[in-house]
Parts: sequence; structure tokens; C-alpha cells
Amino acid sequence: MQGNRRGQTTPVTFKFAESDPPTKRSVPLTNKEIKALISLLDDPEVAPQIQEKIQTLGETIIPFLEESWEESLDPQQQQRLEDLIHHLQFEGLQQRLRVWRDSGGENLLEGMWLMNSYQYPDADFQVLNRAIEQLRFEAWTLLQPEMHPADQVQTLNHVLFRTHKFAANTQNFHSPANSMLHRVLETRRGNPLTLCVIYLLVAQRLKMPVYGVNLPNLFVLTYRPEGPLEPFYINCYNRGLVLSRTDIEHYIGQLNLTPNEIFFEPCTHIDIVRRALRNLQLSFEKLQEPAKAAEVGTLLAILMNEEGGANESSEPNEE
Repeated sequence: MQGNRRGQTTPVTFKFAESDPPTKRSVPLTNKEIKALISLLDDPEVAPQIQEKIQTLGETIIPFLEESWEESLDPQQQQRLEDLIHHLQFEGLQQRLRVWRDSGGENLLEGMWLMNSYQYPDADFQVLNRAIEQLRFEAWTLLQPEMHPADQVQTLNHVLFRTHKFAANTQNFHSPANSMLHRVLETRRGNPLTLCVIYLLVAQRLKMPVYGVNLPNLFVLTYRPEGPLEPFYINCYNRGLVLSRTDIEHYIGQLNLTPNEIFFEPCTHIDIVRRALRNLQLSFEKLQEPAKAAEVGTLLAILMNEEGGANESSEPNEE
């Protein structure tokens, strides 16, 4: 990695075929050897084989590729290096997404951060965490013990939609930035799902029984109080407007859809990130960036347990 002393061994290894002798399967490379390997990308005769070798080394080699990019004056070589870096980052992202999925997807912030890192590989999880924690603290200072659920929601609405002025990005609805959590936190503009995710993350930290709900064309939240109080719904795309079940039924009727319990009941965090990926895929399709749309489709297939197959789904989407 960058910052190691010259000649120091970096924990990067070649992967050899099963037929190779066991003693050759894990060969640590020094920084000098890694740089020499990368320099061979300039040779057209061996570049394809070298590229294959580099791809087996994983994300640990990225700092060396970035250093070579900075030192190169050849646009074609820079493009090759950019493609290699992206390939390695994308492979790493897929693996992290599988781990998150297999762990049950309990940490919603982590799942949204992983999706965020597709466009912004250097996005810092702790920066996102601190931003959500700051919003939680501000709301916590205004909440009172035994406060009625409706008043809790109005308090959180005040912090998010009045103090911090989070709002719908109606002018550029299909921008990929609307699906990137750190961009929404910076600009205060997002789509229905990302606004709901921020609200949900803050509410969860305040121990409020708030959950996501997969409505067609619109993502909302539901508050599920204990006791005799009826559940209600929160439309973050309309500044936290409170809705009843009857309102949701009327909305479903306007769309000429048959009522389904999925439109009223809480969904999982994995469901939320799936929907966020569909939104991002749609954004790239509308921007006519099919390669990015296809890669996001690959990420979506991981959460749909359909790797290597189609990722079409009948679940609700923003559009």
C-alpha cells in the first residue's frame, strides 16, 4: 500500500491454478515487484495476461494503480488503469454486499453506504454515521417523555423539514445523486426513498417504532405504536405528512391496483436497499448510461439472490 517503505513486502498474493504446485500458490510481492508488474501493462504483447494477474490481487493493489495513473502521460494507459481500478472496486463492493445480505441486512445505514460506494468508492461510513447522529441528537433534545406518537412525528418533522429543510428534488428527480445518501445529506434534496431512509435511521435511534413500507410509485413509513393506538403512515416526500390506512387504500384505488398487504405492512432493510438499487438503475437508464445500469443490475441481483440470472422484479418501484 502507499506509505510503505521501499522494498517492504505488501500482503498481496497471486492466485494460481489448482494444477500448480502448492508451494507456488501464495507468493507475497514487494512494492517494487508490484510496480514492475503494473509497468508491464505498457507492453501490448503481455498486457492482457498482466491485467488478468492484477485482477486476482484484489483491492489492495489499487493505491499502486492510482500512483501509476498519476505518473502516466498516456491517455490510453490512464484509461486502462481506470478500468482496472473500477473492476477491482466493483468486485470488492459485490463481495461486501453479499456479506451484508448474508448477515440479514440488519444495519440499514451500512446497506445504503454500500450502494453509495458504487458511485463514490471513497465515501466514509463514519461521516454518514455522524450526520445521522447529529440529527438524532437535535430531535432528542426536543422530545419529551410520554409524548404522543403524533407529537413525536411532528417533532422529527420540525427538525428534518423545517430546521434542516430536507425536501423533494422535484427539479431533477431522476438524478443518481438522489439515491446517494451522502449527497442527499449534503444537498438536503432527495427522492421519496432516501428522504424516508434518513427519517427512518433517525427514528430508529430514538427508539420510535417506525418502519419502511413499499408502496407502488411512492415509498413511505409507518409508525406502529403499542397498545390500542392505530398505526399510521408518514409521507416524507411531502414534509412528513401523516396518513391513515384509509388514505393508503384511497391511493391504491387511484392507481387501479388490487390491495395487497405489502402496501400496508413494514418491509425489511434488504427490501429498502433493493428498491434503492432499482431507483439508481432507472436513473442510469434515463441518462442513457447502459453500462452503469447493468452494473447496478448486478448488485440488485445479489440482493434478489439471482446472481447470474435476470433481476426483473414485480416489487414496487419509484416509477
